[in-house]
Amino acid sequence: MTQQEIFDFIDSRKTAFIASVDEDGFPNIKAMLSPRERDGGTLYFTTNTSSMRVKQYLNDPKASVYFYHRGRFRYTGVMLKGTMRVLTDQATKDRIWRAGDTMFYKKGVTDPDYCVLQFIAQSGRYYQDLKTESFVF
Repeated sequence: MTQQEIFDFIDSRKTAFIASVDEDGFPNIKAMLSPRERDGGTLYFTTNTSSMRVKQYLNDPKASVYFYHRGRFRYTGVMLKGTMRVLTDQATKDRIWRAGDTMFYKKGVTDPDYCVLQFIAQSGRYYQDLKTESFVF
């Protein structure tokens, strides 16, 4: 899989699984809506500032994101490793905001409980057709 094919695959997924590290050093995984924006290996998600995940990323920014497709005869998975930053600056929040977000953030784009997670991939691994390969960004 080329880097462009990996990006195309990520862009076509509706769900992402993000992993953080808890205070005891154990991984915690959560399903999320697909990234709002992708710039190369940098992905942007939205979440609640008050969430457990935000606290974990502020304490330990190590993160992983996983995307998959399970077809009838083919399974494809892409795992990315990197760091997650919690962004609360208004310019980023404005850029990532979508009209329907008021369902989650009642006070709108300036809601203090709305923040952006910026994942910066450093490396990854993909699986397809019984083959795996590691890659770096």
